[in-house]
Amino acid sequence: MNYGFLIDNRSCIGCHACSTACKSENDVPLGVHRTWVKSVETGTYPDVARHFQVTRCNHCANPPCVRICPTAAMYQRADGIVEFSGDACIGCKACLQACPYDAIHIDPGTLTAAKCHFCSHRIEVGLEPACVVVCPTHAILAGDLDDPASEISRTLAREKVSVRKPEQGTAPKLFYVEGTAAGLVPTAAEQYPASFMTSDVPEPRGGGCGSGGCGSGGCGGG
Repeated sequence: MNYGFLIDNRSCIGCHACSTACKSENDVPLGVHRTWVKSVETGTYPDVARHFQVTRCNHCANPPCVRICPTAAMYQRADGIVEFSGDACIGCKACLQACPYDAIHIDPGTLTAAKCHFCSHRIEVGLEPACVVVCPTHAILAGDLDDPASEISRTLAREKVSVRKPEQGTAPKLFYVEGTAAGLVPTAAEQYPASFMTSDVPEPRGGGCGSGGCGSGGCGGG
């Protein structure tokens, strides 16, 4: 048994059903997320596009968070799931620094590390993770990577997939179909100019209000 995730970016619509279900299933407090949907806009008007990507713990085959944890609070199960123990955690944040995917946070209530744990309590009774169940477009797959008959294995054999930061040597088991550079590599996304702010609204043609450009004077500019 070797559990992993696959996200089909072609099907993800950015509805956040997965992140909402994760919070509900695992009592995740406000302000932190175990699963979240990344939104990246690329291109230049009018040729623009928006990409969505589900992001979470990669349940790495070679997890640096497990190696660095001084109390074995982060550990890897025999089925490949990277799990955590709140009782053993001392809140040292070493795992946060070791994780190259920013997938671990400190629970504001318990002050201990927390992250996606593959809904292990559901897996153990034969159920799929909550995010998989609620996804309306079947964009999230979870299953046994060692079983060639599983849906995730069949999809991996059929589709070209990518992972985040393979150069880190963590052997992540969160795979993406049509993962874009903008989604997989944070620095690859185009950035707005530093001077651009939401409040920087361009003036209307004709000079804008305050200059008489509206022609009516009704706004106080005439």
